[in-house]
Amino acid sequence: MTAYETLERLFARLSALGDAQGVLSWDRDVMMPDGAAERRGATMATLEGLRHELLTAPETQELLERADPGDDPWRAANLAEMRRLHTRAVAVPGDLVEALSKASSRCEMIWRGARANSDFAALLPDLQVVLDLTREGAVATGEALSLSPYDALLDAFDPGMRRDVIAPIFDKLGRELPSLLQAVLDRQSARSNAEAGPGRAPFPVAAQEAFGRTMMEAVGFDMTRGRLDVSTHPFCGGATDDVRITTRYDEANFLPAFLGVVHETGHALYEQGLPRAWTGQPVGTARGMTMHESQSLFLEMQIARSPAFASFAAPAMERAFGGEGWSSDALYRRMTNVEPGFIRVDADEVTYPAHIIARYELESAMVDGTLALRDLPEAFNARIKALLGLTVPDDRRGCLQDIHWPLGLWGYFPCYALGALTAAQLKEAATAALPDLDSSIRRGEFGDVVGWLRKAVHERASSASTMEIIADATGRPLGAGAYLRHIRERYLAD
Repeated sequence: MTAYETLERLFARLSALGDAQGVLSWDRDVMMPDGAAERRGATMATLEGLRHELLTAPETQELLERADPGDDPWRAANLAEMRRLHTRAVAVPGDLVEALSKASSRCEMIWRGARANSDFAALLPDLQVVLDLTREGAVATGEALSLSPYDALLDAFDPGMRRDVIAPIFDKLGRELPSLLQAVLDRQSARSNAEAGPGRAPFPVAAQEAFGRTMMEAVGFDMTRGRLDVSTHPFCGGATDDVRITTRYDEANFLPAFLGVVHETGHALYEQGLPRAWTGQPVGTARGMTMHESQSLFLEMQIARSPAFASFAAPAMERAFGGEGWSSDALYRRMTNVEPGFIRVDADEVTYPAHIIARYELESAMVDGTLALRDLPEAFNARIKALLGLTVPDDRRGCLQDIHWPLGLWGYFPCYALGALTAAQLKEAATAALPDLDSSIRRGEFGDVVGWLRKAVHERASSASTMEIIADATGRPLGAGAYLRHIRERYLAD
């Protein structure tokens, strides 16, 4: 067996361990009893430590030095990914990896109660531990890669992404969004009955769940390789060929759960569309979280909130929920109603980037050490006031609403806004490639657009960089232009 073939076997084992972690993580967030939290944290930390030991073993280094991928570009890309993962892993001591895993598991459980009680002080000590360990790992990784600590964190979620790439894009959004938002709100206020319909509460949870499953299958989710459940914070997780998504329900309002299902289904379609020939290998995984978020936001924002989708969905909703007012126009008005709000996951597409810009600024400052964690609530509230004009009433609707920081996912947030921009560029390209796209959506036929995404994004997996995949699919580098055009066309055009 060659050195490269031996590495493929090793990384297949690492992938299997990662699958086990994924299912355990899903169980923790969906159905694990609270009393099992401490032991579960220890178990997951042990698995993470084992993966780290295998990846950083001296023989792995020797294999990576000797491996020859031959002339196959996918094997070459796979070896490059192996070396990238190894470089990041050897930079961080194994005991730090396990300590961060234990701390984040504990912190996530404490966050649940702190969020419910709007009690940041209850979370602060454990969140400080997670931040300190995250920063320690980021410093070590940054030294190995010649990156700043925050860039090292960005690189973990989107290989190659840097703050100097994000800054000009976010600066442009920050300059243009306030006036654009005001123009949208002014136009909306001049429209009569902007928030009317459809349907009337209550919307039973069982009916919402059944309808969500129907929509998942309609857009191509393979229910034999995944499932839908409930969690405090919607997410997509699980394992290879076992993609598990979650949402949360409100009987007074069906849209958050429905759009949450659509969003997470976008993630799931990406996972289910990865090249099966490279299952278990680094090159066969999703390219990073910017691409992942682009897939969820493509389906939720670009497709599901369109007039064409409303025409398809409104009759199905009437059958699912009964009642009156289920016209496609009423549904479209409801799904595109713009209203600055406190909760990021429920935000409309016009205000959504502001939520991300605020979190990006705050987390980078905390990692840099220019913002003390104890001052986060005040700083968070100030940025939401400045960007959205809202006075945050409590920490539950402020800095405690997201699970990311308790889980140690510092550096993740920018991917959401970058994903929204990517989704807009992909939609422009897909529309050009599929002239009949809107008609297909009105008929509830999504095979062509999902097939386009399969070729443009899913099947490329990690064989190229994020920027290369975007440029190849859309014909230009990532920028804010397509997103801003989309907003103006959807909300301001006659």
